[in-house]
Order: sequence, then structure tokens, then C-alpha cells
Amino acid sequence: MPSPDDLRVFITVVRKSSFAAAAAALEASPAYVSKRMRLLETDLGVKLLHRTTRRVAVTQEGERIFHWALRILDDMEHLLQEAQITPREPRGLLRVSSSFGFGRSVVAPVFSQLALRYPALQVRLEVFDRLVDVAAEGFDLDVRVGDDIAPHLIARRLASNHRVLCAAPSYLASRGVPGNPDELPAHNCLVIKERDHPFGVWRLRAGAQDRSVKVTGQLQTNNGEMATQWAMDGHGIILRSVWDVQSQLESGRLVQVMPGWSQEANIWAVYPTRLNRSTKVRVAVEFLHAHFESRGVTPAPRES
Repeated sequence: MPSPDDLRVFITVVRKSSFAAAAAALEASPAYVSKRMRLLETDLGVKLLHRTTRRVAVTQEGERIFHWALRILDDMEHLLQEAQITPREPRGLLRVSSSFGFGRSVVAPVFSQLALRYPALQVRLEVFDRLVDVAAEGFDLDVRVGDDIAPHLIARRLASNHRVLCAAPSYLASRGVPGNPDELPAHNCLVIKERDHPFGVWRLRAGAQDRSVKVTGQLQTNNGEMATQWAMDGHGIILRSVWDVQSQLESGRLVQVMPGWSQEANIWAVYPTRLNRSTKVRVAVEFLHAHFESRGVTPAPRES
């Protein structure tokens, strides 16, 4: 009978395609990972991995074992949750992903409070500048800004949100104020690599009108905080979430441009399985929901 720990190591190796990367993720040594894989192959009597000097590839037999291992460990986790004396108490490792700026400024503080409330829960938060496939990449939950959600995933909208166009008064005084999307390509736009949109394409809406505009500018980045600072320095126009620039708009350091136009960018919790199958994911999503509700943000109705 293979060890559940060995199955977890195997799953991590397959996802990382590297013993060294798997060892880093597991906080173990590459030698330990290599040993556990040899023992697992011996226990099962099949070759699971092709090893080269540069990477590790899964064999055909290993691919079948990988999917069985996912199901076995998932069933074991649900068994342990059913056996708990207090079944609503989350425990174990919760793997969470988010984007750079939103993850740092909003998601991380929420999970800091969650960890204080539930000491048996371990949270591993990773941030990316790209969309994450939570099912394929081994995450339990992705907290994202933006409405691009794959059909095979389950999502709950946590809060309504939109992105607005804004710039510093000094920039608008020198370059003028655009009146419609067609004028944006002539302006210096601070392009940010957003997870859910093509780079340099701003999709805007005003009532029933939808427009996609190709923009460019002198400064480009994948970090929204840097772009916001550049905008306050007078370098150009940015498209940012309301939550990110509200204080700058209120202080007058930034001015909203073309207020009739905006971009939908709602806040979502995205996960691969139904909430009733995982106590830790359900508790985390409810905690996030309560956080946005307490901030006066109107969330969508609860998932049925």
C-alpha cells in the first residue's frame, strides 16, 4: 500500500516537473524527494517518471497514477473533515493564489486575520501576474479581480468592482483631457499587464456601448502600484480598479477621466470543487465575503 505522503510528493513532482522545485515547495531536500519516488515506484511496481538532467516528465502509467492519487488524497481529506468533532473548524494546508497588487494589499491582510482565528489552518499565498488555473496548478482558491473565469471552474462573486481612467492634474493640463476612447491612442497611457486582459488593450464600457482600444505609452509595467505612482508623477493616464485609486481621487492627486467609461473588474473567489466538499475553502470564502461586506462593498448573493 503506497504511503499518502509519497503520493503527495509524487503529485508535487508532476506539477513542478522537477525534483528540486518539488523539494522547495515541500520544504524538503531533493534527496528526500528522489528517495520517496523510488519507494513509490517500488511499491506500485511501475515506472512513474522519466528523469533527465534538465526536467522530469511523467510516464503514461504515471499519468494514470497521478489522477488516482489526486482522487485518493481528496477523499482522505474529506474523510478527516467528516470525522472531526467540530466539522466547521478548518485545518490543513490551504493553497491560495492572487495577483501582485491586490494580493499584497487586500488578500494578504484578510488571510492574516483568518490564520489568527483558525490556528489549525495553514495558508500558502502565492501571487502571479497571470491567470491561474486552480485545478491544474494545485491551488484550492484563487482570489481575483476580473471576470475572465474558465467554465470548468466554480466562482463566487465577492464584490462589485470596476476600473476607471484617471491621470494627474499636471498631465491633463499639459496634454488635454480625452473626451472619448478614440482619443486615448494619442495619449501617453501607462500600460499595466493585467491578469485578465491582453497587454495594451483597454476594454471599456459606457452603458450599452463596448469599445476595445489599443493604447501605448512611455512607461509600462506588470505592477499596478508603480503605474499609479507614475500617474501621480504626471506621466500619463492609467486604468485602475476603484479600490486601488479611491484615496488618490479623493485627495485630488488623480482626476477621473471620461467618467462615463469604465471596465468591469469584479472581485471573485474561484475554486475547483463545490464549497460543501472542503471545510477550509468554504470558511475562507465566507471570511472573504464578510470582509468585503464589512467594508461596505455590496457583494453578490450567496452561492446556492
